[in-house]
Amino acid sequence: MHEIKSEELERIKGGGVSPWIVAGFGAIIVFLIGVYDGFTRPLTCNDR
Repeated sequence: MHEIKSEELERIKGGGVSPWIVAGFGAIIVFLIGVYDGFTRPLTCNDR
């Protein structure tokens, strides 16, 4: 093994997860839960 210099360290691009990807997956999961809840437990509109 050899020691990596600071210039080489700055050029390394990692495979990190973007916060937007995590937020997108969270939004999709919440939407699918809402669709499932709407089909399994439909609520009527209250006419006043």
